[in-house]
Amino acid sequence: ITDRATLGNYAALAAVLDKPGGCLAGKSTLNRMEHAGKIGQDRHHKFDHDGGAIEKLFVDLFLDAHSEPPVRIVLDLDATDDPIYGEQEGRHFHGYYDCYCYLPLYIFCGRHLLAAKLRPSNIDAADGSAGEVARIVGQVRTRWPKTTIVIRADSGFCRDDLMTWCEANNVQYVLGLAGNSRLVRRITPAMRRARIKAKRTGQPARVFDDFEYRTRKSWSAKRRVIGKAEWTNGGANPRFIVTNVHAAFGPARFLYEDMYCQRGEMENRLKECQGDLFADRTPAPTMRANQLRLWLSSFAYVLMCAVRRIGLAGTKLAAATCGTIRLKLLKIGALVTMSVRRVKLAFASACPDREIFMLAARRL
Repeated sequence: ITDRATLGNYAALAAVLDKPGGCLAGKSTLNRMEHAGKIGQDRHHKFDHDGGAIEKLFVDLFLDAHSEPPVRIVLDLDATDDPIYGEQEGRHFHGYYDCYCYLPLYIFCGRHLLAAKLRPSNIDAADGSAGEVARIVGQVRTRWPKTTIVIRADSGFCRDDLMTWCEANNVQYVLGLAGNSRLVRRITPAMRRARIKAKRTGQPARVFDDFEYRTRKSWSAKRRVIGKAEWTNGGANPRFIVTNVHAAFGPARFLYEDMYCQRGEMENRLKECQGDLFADRTPAPTMRANQLRLWLSSFAYVLMCAVRRIGLAGTKLAAATCGTIRLKLLKIGALVTMSVRRVKLAFASACPDREIFMLAARRL
């Protein structure tokens, strides 16, 4: 609320929005949009937001960012905690995160944000993920019918409904699989070879096993499982993934090391959204209002990605995080002079990144 009260009279922002000398929407107006019901139900609510159109726009912006369809895209799914400190709607305690929080679902493709879905935390991490994936895949295939789509996520998303949907709709998946005694017994010979190799070389050793596996109750079919039998620091470190990628197109080591392990890069995207761009500011009393706040922060992330992709290409900030871009290019002092004919922004002559700022401004 304080940010909105300040930015409503911010000269540079008003000039960018073609309202020089005028005030932007205040905190009360924005709050009415957040808490609005359907238009027509309340005479005080003159405008509303369309959640379906917002969700579609994230995917459209991703598609428009490519000059031609890629051969393959990888969609990363993850859930994270969004701590809350009041009596907000949907408030629940989460044992893993040890706090009261929401559990938003994020879907990225590389640096591109495709979905940010606010959810209560008293659900499974994969709850609703099949529906979100179906929506995004359908929208992508309308424009890119020949692009191969791969779903990647940790063991929290290893659920039969998601895998069954992918198998029925020609979507590949590479998902983490939580270990159990049956799986560990299955890779015992591979673990033995890894232990012998580690003792012989004095270095950690990995051996991969590739086999068919089905759970006793939760899976509807047998699936390909890859087991990593690793011996490191004098102990066993088994890990497993499940996939529908055929062995001819995805050897075990490649799928685990070059495909699945790259999933960790998504953690950096979550830090940018929630740490650098404040997507975790969800103190409104209703989930509808907090979902809108999450979307607004998500649009800030999308805009930052566009600045990085278009304005900063080839510069030292081409791979910078959103926090670094804010610090070096946005959170700097300037003198704004407004006249009838122009708006002039004067920066200090000692501004350390003035060349990059000018280059980005010309490109944008």
